Amino acid sequence: MFGSLFEEEENEGFVSTSATGRTAKGGEEPPPPRGRSNLCGIKNQGGTCYLNSLLQTLLFTPEFREELFNLGPEELGCLEDKGKPGAKVRVIPLELQRLFARLLLVDQQSASTTDLTDSFGWNSSEGTNQHDVQELNRILFSALEHSLVGTSGSTLIQRLYHGTIVNSIVCKECGNVSQRKEDFLDLTVCVCGVSSLEEALWNMFVEEELFEGNNLYRCARCSRLVTAAKSAKLKQLPPFMTMSLLRFSFDFAKCERYKETGRYAFPLTINLRPFCEQTDAEDSDVTYELFSVIIHKGGCYGGHYHVYIRDIDELGQWEPPEEDCKPKTQKKTKEEVKESSEQKLQEDDPLSIITAIIAQESSKSVLLDQLGQKLMNKTGSSWSKRFRKPYGPIGKFLQSHSDVFILVCNGTRVALKANPPSPATDASAPSEQTTNSEPSTASDGAASDLQPEGNQRPKPKPEQGSHWFDLNDSTVTSIRESDIEKQFQGKESAYMLFYRKTQLRRPSEALSNPQYKVPSHFIQMALDENQRLQQMREEFDATNNTVELHLHLAPFYKTVNGVLQPVSEEPSGSINLSFDRRKTIGDLRITIYHMQEFWEGDMALTVAKSLPAGLHLYNTLTDDSVSLYSARIHTNTDLFVWNGKEVRGAAVQTGAEWEPVLLTVVRPFLSDGVEHEAQNGVKCETTDNSNSENGVAGLKREARGFAGGATLGEVREALGEPRESLLCQEHKREKVGGSGEGGGSSGWRVFPPDDMQRTLKELSLKDGDALLVLEPQSLDSSVFSRNGDVVTVTTPSDCRWLQVEFRPQIKGGEEEQEEQRKKVKVPATGNMLLCEVKQRAIWGLQLQEPPSGVQYCLRQVDCSGKLLPPVCEELSVRDAGVRLMTTLSLCPGNAPKESQLFLHFAVGAAPSAGMEMDIIVEKTFTVKECLRAMLDAVGLDGTSWHLRRLDWCEEVGEPLMDEDASLSELKISSGETLVVTEGLLPPKGFLKLSVWLYVDLSGMEAGCKRSENSTAEQQVQGAETADGSCAQSISLCGKNMAELQNVGKVEISDDATLEDLKTQVLTLPTLQDVCVPVTSFLRVWQMEGGRLTRILRGQQVTLRKLKLTSGADLCVQCLLKEEDLGPKQVLLKIKMGVPGERSYYPPEELVWDASHDSTPRSLRTSLAAHYGLSPDSLLLAKHQADKHAWEEISNWTQQVSKKKKKKKAESLLGPPFHLRDGDVIGIKNLLIDNNRDFVTAEDQQGQQRLREQTEQRRKGEQAAAANGAGKTKSRKLEASLSISVGVFR
Repeated sequence: MFGSLFEEEENEGFVSTSATGRTAKGGEEPPPPRGRSNLCGIKNQGGTCYLNSLLQTLLFTPEFREELFNLGPEELGCLEDKGKPGAKVRVIPLELQRLFARLLLVDQQSASTTDLTDSFGWNSSEGTNQHDVQELNRILFSALEHSLVGTSGSTLIQRLYHGTIVNSIVCKECGNVSQRKEDFLDLTVCVCGVSSLEEALWNMFVEEELFEGNNLYRCARCSRLVTAAKSAKLKQLPPFMTMSLLRFSFDFAKCERYKETGRYAFPLTINLRPFCEQTDAEDSDVTYELFSVIIHKGGCYGGHYHVYIRDIDELGQWEPPEEDCKPKTQKKTKEEVKESSEQKLQEDDPLSIITAIIAQESSKSVLLDQLGQKLMNKTGSSWSKRFRKPYGPIGKFLQSHSDVFILVCNGTRVALKANPPSPATDASAPSEQTTNSEPSTASDGAASDLQPEGNQRPKPKPEQGSHWFDLNDSTVTSIRESDIEKQFQGKESAYMLFYRKTQLRRPSEALSNPQYKVPSHFIQMALDENQRLQQMREEFDATNNTVELHLHLAPFYKTVNGVLQPVSEEPSGSINLSFDRRKTIGDLRITIYHMQEFWEGDMALTVAKSLPAGLHLYNTLTDDSVSLYSARIHTNTDLFVWNGKEVRGAAVQTGAEWEPVLLTVVRPFLSDGVEHEAQNGVKCETTDNSNSENGVAGLKREARGFAGGATLGEVREALGEPRESLLCQEHKREKVGGSGEGGGSSGWRVFPPDDMQRTLKELSLKDGDALLVLEPQSLDSSVFSRNGDVVTVTTPSDCRWLQVEFRPQIKGGEEEQEEQRKKVKVPATGNMLLCEVKQRAIWGLQLQEPPSGVQYCLRQVDCSGKLLPPVCEELSVRDAGVRLMTTLSLCPGNAPKESQLFLHFAVGAAPSAGMEMDIIVEKTFTVKECLRAMLDAVGLDGTSWHLRRLDWCEEVGEPLMDEDASLSELKISSGETLVVTEGLLPPKGFLKLSVWLYVDLSGMEAGCKRSENSTAEQQVQGAETADGSCAQSISLCGKNMAELQNVGKVEISDDATLEDLKTQVLTLPTLQDVCVPVTSFLRVWQMEGGRLTRILRGQQVTLRKLKLTSGADLCVQCLLKEEDLGPKQVLLKIKMGVPGERSYYPPEELVWDASHDSTPRSLRTSLAAHYGLSPDSLLLAKHQADKHAWEEISNWTQQVSKKKKKKKAESLLGPPFHLRDGDVIGIKNLLIDNNRDFVTAEDQQGQQRLREQTEQRRKGEQAAAANGAGKTKSRKLEASLSISVGVFR
C-alpha cells in the first residue's frame, strides 16, 4: 500500500543484529552453536529483518511447516536438477523446506536466507532494501500458490489462511438483502482512533453504515433511492487468522506519512462469535489464541522488525528473563493472596474498590494514569462523577490513606502497603509464580527464603503458557507472556498479529521433538552438517587455544647476586612446548614430568620473565585444578621448572619487588688492555690512557645484575669493595664539556651512608644506570675530584680518543665475524666533527678504497651489544652525545643528516631482534609520506596500509591516526621502530573536536571591539593563519556583546571524562594565557549550527555518555566562580525590560533548578527571588531567536469556572517551550511597566528581513515552476517488492 515503507532515514535507520565474526589465527571462525534457548535465528542480509520475522512465524506454525514437509521430491523436483534444461524444479518451496530443516535441526546460532532470496530472483542489492512485512506476507503466499500448482500442496495456503467475509445491504423499506462475498488471507484492521482490536472488529463487523439523506441506496426491488443499512460479517473462518494493523497513515494537512504510536490493545485469546454470520457455532470454532506478534520499531521511513513467538511444540528451552532471575525479597502466603483476590467490592467504598483492583493485578501495582480507567471498567462510572465530590481528587485520596497505599517506581505506580511488589520481580509476572510454588520440605522453604539475592537459580520447569521467545534476527531470547503488553503502544509496537484456533491441538509426540514429520533426507543433511560444524569448531578451538610456552629448567641455571643466569650460553636449558590452554595446571605438570624422565622430587612451575639482568620469577602455579586460561597463561609465557625452594643450593627470591636491575659498574682502571673477561662471564669494557707509562687512570665498565630487593650495602659487598669505598650515581643532568682541545668531564652524586640500607628499587635505580665505585685513594688522582656530595671525573687531555670497530656485513658464524672485525683508536676531541672521526677511522683501518657505492656510518653500542642508530656526522662529538674513550662501530650504511631521522620498520608484525629494516626520512615528512617511503623500500603498493608504533612491551601498539601530521609533531625520534600494518586505519577511538572560546566583548576596550558594520545576527569571519587554516569568529547576541573565536582542535578518547576534556582544552596554544584555577571554573557548551545549545554536565561523566561525536563543535567559557550543574538545572539568560522603553537591561545568568518543579510558577518564583519582587508582578516570555519573536509564558493563575476542570500546570522543559541552556527569558515588571509587548526594534527589523526573504523565495519558486524546474528533490524511488516464480501449469 505504501511501497517501500522502510527507506533509510536519519536516526531511523535499519538496525542489524547479525553477529560479526572475529578474525582468529585458526582461519575462518565457524558459526557459533545455538544459545541457551536452543532455537536458531536468521542472519540479516542488511535489510531483511521483515523477511526473517515472517519466516520465523511460518516455521513456528506447525501445521504449515508439516504440510510443506509432506511435499516430496517426486512433486517438487530436486535442487540438483534446477540447471538442467526442461526440468521443472519448484525452487521456492524446496529452498523453504531446506531453510526450515536447518532452523530446526542444525546446531548453529543463525541460518542464512541467501539461497531462499536467490530463488526469489532477488539480486544482492535487494537484501539491503527494506520493505513492508504485510506486503511480503501477501506476495510470499501468492508465490507459494503459483509454485505449488499441480501438487498436493496447491491448496495449502487456502486451507490454512483463507477466509470469507459477506457484505450485506438491507433495504429499510422492503427488506431486500443484497449480499456479496469477499475472500481474505489476512484482515486489515484500523488503528487510528481505535483503542483495541476488539473495538476495531466491532466497527468493521457489528456497526452498520446507514445510507440516508444525500447518500441513499438504489434498491433493485424498489427501483428507487431508499434508506439502507450496510454491514459485514465473517462467514468462513480460517484455521489461522492474520491481523494486519494499519499503523502507518497519511496526514493530508502536512502531506506526509506518520506512524500511529498510540495505545492499541489486543487479547491473547479472542472470541469472534459477535463478528460472525453464524452465531450458533461451537466456541472452539470461533475462539482463537495469539501465537505470534511481528513488531516494528522506528518510524514510517525506517525501522527494524522482530517477532514475539509462542513456541507451541516447546522446541526451545525457555528460561525466565535475566531481570526475573533475582530472588523475591518478600513472599505472601496463599491465604493472604486468596483473601486479597476474593475481596468483595463495596459499591460506595472507594477504598475497598481500589484495594481490590490493585490486589487483582498480577504485578500487585497499577500505573497512576491507568487507575482511573480501571476504576471505570470496574464500577461503570468515573472517579469524578462518583467519588470526587465527597473524597476529592484521586491523588489526594491516595495520599490521605498512606497507611493502605504506597507509591513505587518513582511515584508512577501505586501498590498496597501491606503487599508491595518485589523489586526483583517483573511487574507483569503472574501472581501464581509466588503463591502456588510451595516448597517440598520445610528446610527447602527456609533455604529459599534465606537465599541471598542474585544467587537463586530459576526452576528448570517453565511456567504455564510461558513458552514465548523474542526472535530478533540472529538473537533469540526468552520473554514472558506479559511482555506482549509492552508492544501495545510507542515507536516499538505490534504491527501484525497471528492467531490460531484453540481447537488445533498438537500430538504429544510432536512436543520437544524437532524431527517430527521432517523428511529423512533432511534429517541426514542436518546430521552431516552438524558433524562438519563440530569438526570445524574442534579444529578452530584447538588452534586458537594452543599456547607456546618457554620452559626453563632449573639444572641449567645458577644464581649470581640473587639473579638467575644460565650456566652456559647453549640453549639446552630452554624448551619450547605447545599446550592447550583449556587444560589444567596439573595436566601441564604431568606433561613436563613425562618429558623429563630423570626429574626427581617435587616440581614447581613459576611464571618467569627474561629481563636484561637475567631470568626473574614471579608467581608459582599451585592450583592444579585451574586451567591455563584461568591462570592467565598466554602464548610466549616463560615458566621456570624447579623444586620451588632453591637453585643449586641457593634460595631464589620471587615477586615484582625483587626484579633484578642491570647496572653498569664503573671503576678506575690502570692497564693497556681494551677488553677483559670479568668474573662470572661478564664482559668488561676498559678504557684507559694511551700513554700508559704515565700511570694515568682510565675507566672500566662492566654490566652486573643485582636483585631489586638488595640493599646498596649488599651490592657493595657483592662487588668486593671495602666499607669505606664510595658508591656514586651518574648525575645525568650535569654534563660538563671540556674547553678548547681538552677532554670532557662528568658529574657523579655520592650516595650518603643512609642510602646503604635502602634497596635498589627504593633508590629508583633501573636497567642501564651507571654506578661508580671509588676507593678513598682514588680521589688523590687528577681524574677524580670531590666537592661535597659530587664527584667529578675529568678526562685528561692525553685521553682524547675514540675506538672505532669495523663491522662488515659478512655471512658466517660468530667466530668468522669476530675474526673479520678490525679496531682502531682515533685521536679525538669534544669539538671534532664525527665525519672527521669516520674519515680517520677509514684511514686507520685501511679502507681507503671501499667498493663502488658503499657508504659507511658510525653507530654507538649499548651495554647489551645492540647497535644504536647512526650518529649525525654533521655534529661534533660533544653535540652528538658521544663520550670520549668509548667505542663506535663503523658499519655499512648512510648516516642521517641533522634534519633527518633514522627509523627501523617492519611489515605486518613486531620485528624480531635484528630482523627490522632501516630507512632515513626527513623530520618534516608526514606520516603518509613516511608510509609511502617504507612501502617503496620493500616494493609494496596500494593504499590499504597504515603505520603503528611499538608499545613498551615491544608489541604492535596504537596506530598513527593523523596521517597529515609530521614525524616531528608526533615526537618520533631516531631509532624508533614503526610497523607497516595492512588494512585501512581502524575506526578512531578518539574524538576530534573543534574548540571555540567564548569572549565577552561587553567589558573589552573600544580598540578590541568589532567594527560598527557588524549586524546583530551571527557573522562568520575567516582569516588565514600561519599554517593555512582558517581562524574563525562568530558574533553572538544583539549589539555584539559576545563572540566565539576558534582556538583549535583536540583529539581525546571517548572514554575520557569531561574533566579530562577541560584539562586537554587548556593545553591548546591559544589558551596558554587563559588563567583557570581548576577545571570547575570552565564551562563547556555544545554547539550546533553556530549556536550554543547545551552545557555539558558532570565532571566525571565520560564523553561517550555525553553523546559527543567526532567533529562536534565545543565552546569553552571562563567563569568567575566554580560551577557544577545538575541534570535538571537550566542556565537561562534573563533580561529585565526597561520601563517605558522597547529595550532591555544587559542580560544576566540564572541557574534555575527544575529537578523538583519545572512549571512556570517555579521559574517565576526563582526570578522573583533573584530580583526581590513579587512573583505575581512578573510577566515572562521566551525569545525565539530564529523568528525574532517572543512567546509569552502564561501565569496559570487566572480564575476559571468551578464547573470547568482546572488547567494542569505544564512543564517548561517540554512542549511548547522546551527551555534549554542559554535560552533568553524576557521579564516585565508590571508594577512599573505597563507595556506588555516584548518585541524590540531589532526584533521588528529581523521580522522584516524574514518576510523579505520569504517573499523572494516564493517568487523564485514561482519562476522555477513556470520554467518547469520547480520540482524539489524527493526521496529515492521506492523499490517494489516482487518474487519471481516459474511456470508450472
